Amino acid sequence: MALTDSGPNPYTLDIEDATVANENFRTTAWTGEHLQLTLMAIPVGGEIGGEVHPDHDQFIRIEQGTGRVEMGASESEISFTDEVTDDWAILIPAGKWHNVTNTGEEPLKLYSLYGPPDHVAGAVHPTKADADSDPNEH
Repeated sequence: MALTDSGPNPYTLDIEDATVANENFRTTAWTGEHLQLTLMAIPVGGEIGGEVHPDHDQFIRIEQGTGRVEMGASESEISFTDEVTDDWAILIPAGKWHNVTNTGEEPLKLYSLYGPPDHVAGAVHPTKADADSDPNEH
């Protein structure tokens, strides 16, 4: 299933089907002025990669797989760790360092909502290496 960023136009989709069908590390599915939807597929043993968003909150929902979420003041100051699986939500406050690691035996499929947007509208990163080397990503 190939998605094209349809924002900021009105848009609907079956979020579960779209998330499970996504094979890219990150697909930006919709970008508005104040909100962004991305779909992610994290390979077995992979991770989103530690990051912090100083000016916005983030919502993540797991649709497939098992993972570990870590949050804290910094990568060396983890104060929150939890195991997550299908149908779990992760709420990340602005300014918290965070990471999600796939600890299961299948790709970890999730979607994320950012407010405000964090990625360039329409960005698609087939792999984490592609995301890490994109000059538009921090």
